[in-house]
Amino acid sequence: MPGPLSGYRIVDMTAVVLGPVATMHLADMGADVIKIEPPEGDIMRNPGNAPSEGMGPIYLAINRNKRAVCLDLKRPEALAALKRLIATADVFVHNMRVEAIERLGLGYEAVKAIKPDIVYAYSVGYRHDGPYGRKPAFDDLVQGASGAAMLASRVDGGPPRFLPSLIVDKTTGLHLGMAVLAALLHRERTGEGQSVEVPMLETITGFWLAEHLFEHSYVPPRGSMGYSRILSADRRPYATKDGYVCALVYNEKNWRAFADEIGRPEIMQDPRFATAKGRANNQPAIQAIMAEVMPTRTTADWLAFFDRADIPAMPVNDLEQLFDDPHLSATSFFTTREHPTEGAIRTTASPFDFSASPTDYRRHAPRLGADGREVLAEAGLAGDEIDALVASGALKLPKAS
Repeated sequence: MPGPLSGYRIVDMTAVVLGPVATMHLADMGADVIKIEPPEGDIMRNPGNAPSEGMGPIYLAINRNKRAVCLDLKRPEALAALKRLIATADVFVHNMRVEAIERLGLGYEAVKAIKPDIVYAYSVGYRHDGPYGRKPAFDDLVQGASGAAMLASRVDGGPPRFLPSLIVDKTTGLHLGMAVLAALLHRERTGEGQSVEVPMLETITGFWLAEHLFEHSYVPPRGSMGYSRILSADRRPYATKDGYVCALVYNEKNWRAFADEIGRPEIMQDPRFATAKGRANNQPAIQAIMAEVMPTRTTADWLAFFDRADIPAMPVNDLEQLFDDPHLSATSFFTTREHPTEGAIRTTASPFDFSASPTDYRRHAPRLGADGREVLAEAGLAGDEIDALVASGALKLPKAS
């Protein structure tokens, strides 16, 4: 069966990571996502050592199930062709600054005039009506502005540093995708389109502060910001005799079993650990005890005990070990597929599992402009009109192999 978004068309003017992550998930769910790129292509086509120009690994990972059209929107004929495509769409999505998209003539009011019930969704670095609204934004910048870069410093007293992931882009991308779905549902119920803004700073700041607003949730504050369990220096994979284990002694049953196993049942009489409230507010002390005793046994010994005691625990994988993880193997998370230009590539599965309308890997990430003729023909452009766009340079098609 087709995915749950089958029949919806999305004109996608996003680039880099944030927007493409959002539209990848929507494409996995069956939407016809048409990726619009400038002549130089999405910048994320470049990182990595690709067999073919412009087909880098990050681009491959987040642009599956999309069709690609390459238009030089500085040319009026290209913009006119894009507007004809927008007239066939349900969603228009971009991650350009508001002033930049307005200069192109593709602000909300202009797009709404083309398709009155359009869902017009976009992500910016900062709410456009605030003092940062005109500033450029990238993951690193927003990690700094949102407090994320200081979280590690709160743990170890060292300098601020970035999380080793494009966490802001990907998290905001998920929120952008969720917002598109909500706006489509609203349109199904009312027939009304709307504009949706999803800013990076506000999205990720709320994400961190879910736990780290903490005692500043109250006015006046009843303590400090920052959830102590998360900011403990001992909250880390525990060193064992021969490796590392992640474990969380979570409830009273877990804690009693662990205390008995290490031969220290008396610690359950300690007021810090005797009640659920005490344990919740003394997690750093629990983590310190675990860090002290875990090196006395092997990883296999600890995992066997944790399984017997039903204590949440997992081994620690390095990136390369993920390919051999028994769970990921059993669920076919990784698949090797033959890309028409890049040869064998490794792909990852969608995390969404719909029983009636499953997601599917329908098409590989496309070459720059690969679907230009097909898509514009579907939008109603005649063959000679498309030929004229190609001849003028307004529409770029892939180089001959």
